[in-house]
Amino acid sequence: MASEKSRVLVLGGTGYLGKRLVKASLSQGHPTYVLQRPENCMDINKIQLLMRFKKGGAKIIEGSLSNHGSLVRAINQVDVVISALSSSDTSATATQLQHKIVDAIKEAGNVKRFVPAEFCIDPARMFHKHEPAKALNDGMMAVRKAIQDAKIPYTAIAANVFAGYYAPNLCQFGTLMPPKEKVNIFGDGNAKVIFLDEDDIATYTIKTIDDPRTVNKTLHLMPPMNILSQNELVEIWEKLTGTKLNKSFISAEEFLAMMKGAHFLTQFGIAHNYPLYYEGCLTNFEVKEGEEEASKLYPDVKYTHVEEYLKRYL
Repeated sequence: MASEKSRVLVLGGTGYLGKRLVKASLSQGHPTYVLQRPENCMDINKIQLLMRFKKGGAKIIEGSLSNHGSLVRAINQVDVVISALSSSDTSATATQLQHKIVDAIKEAGNVKRFVPAEFCIDPARMFHKHEPAKALNDGMMAVRKAIQDAKIPYTAIAANVFAGYYAPNLCQFGTLMPPKEKVNIFGDGNAKVIFLDEDDIATYTIKTIDDPRTVNKTLHLMPPMNILSQNELVEIWEKLTGTKLNKSFISAEEFLAMMKGAHFLTQFGIAHNYPLYYEGCLTNFEVKEGEEEASKLYPDVKYTHVEEYLKRYL
């Protein structure tokens, strides 16, 4: 007889990635719970999304990340906790909330697996030299250490880059849509970037939670067909559209100079992306002991190739 599926609680379930995690958890047969936070009760889009989850079989639990008791009670009802709170939130509050979740899981004492809110470039390998990205990276590593110190079984998901934010715009700043005439190429454009369909990130994540091979490990999402340089990404778009874009090559010095006087979020984006385009940090390592690679563990997942992703924007 097959073992029962773990009960899953998604924190941040109405967010960009969170809603996909809820859907993936339900589709893979897990009893799925979503935290309804009081601060979302006047957001009609989130409320209606929660009602759709409920109709689809999810259980809605009232609770607050700022109310320790309510969070512990919610966690006591499940086996697995996934934090889908935004990893792009650069505020100290975001890190503090992650520590509150760790504290609640520790007190509850029943969690078989915790997936923290990383879902980006592995912070253990991302040695940022520039602020404000360095502070976020340091915060994620502090949360990971707190998880390990509390001896909470965990799986960290290194999802590299969300395709929606990097692929259609051909890695450009200031837009999420494809450029029409010209494109900036960072460095020589040959550094490899790993693009992930956001639904695929959710699928891989849910597959790990009952898998003993991923406990206390980092899972690297590195689908082979989606490991592309910026030049290759541009070439795919040009082939799909039958057009040629004018290319401007941006040196490392010019790239960093864009931070001066820029909005905080722009500064963060530049600091965060510098190691991707100028140091090739996403592919300059071998997966080692204590880590796994998703496409090898789960060859049954038919992930979305970048070219198919881009066709949505034609």
